Amino acid sequence: MGGFFAMISRMKYIDRWGLMRCTRNETLAEHTLETALLAHALVEIGNTRLDRGLDPGKAVLYALYHDTPEILTGDLPTPVKYHDRSIREAYRAIERQAGERLLAMLPASMQNSYAPYLQEDAAGSYAPYVKAADKLSALIKCVEEQKAGNREFDEAAASIRKHPALSLPEAQIFLQEYFPAYQLPLDEVERYRIHAKEDAG
Repeated sequence: MGGFFAMISRMKYIDRWGLMRCTRNETLAEHTLETALLAHALVEIGNTRLDRGLDPGKAVLYALYHDTPEILTGDLPTPVKYHDRSIREAYRAIERQAGERLLAMLPASMQNSYAPYLQEDAAGSYAPYVKAADKLSALIKCVEEQKAGNREFDEAAASIRKHPALSLPEAQIFLQEYFPAYQLPLDEVERYRIHAKEDAG
């Protein structure tokens, strides 16, 4: 008992997009940070624009731990993970077991504090925000690869754009107002301005 944080730190050694040819590898740690930043952004958009009344801190914590089972399982490629229902259900069972193994690495006095973030389906009303942030992070990776001339990610980008998670109103706002800046060269990002109703005055 006590190896939890050392195990979590190993996210930086796990590469994503295993079946794809990448111009630059993306680690699980990088994806996790970006997902947490995006989950925070989506909740703030919801609170300020749509009166949601959500806790940004909870969204960030759920996002920080949303892929921790992959420390033990690795990142199973999407075409394999979602090939059929039996594979998906088997993998979900493996993810649950991995979460339980990670939780057991904490002292008993701390397990109740971490359990909600390591257990599947515990995110409740924050789950759509974490899922949308996860898909936005994947879409950003696709755009980065496309900007580098890598057409390997064209189909993935098109598929992610159609994912139901991105129908979340906050995700739609992000896509319309903030996402275009990801497609710009560095010199233009700082000059990018949102043409939104709230900026009209």
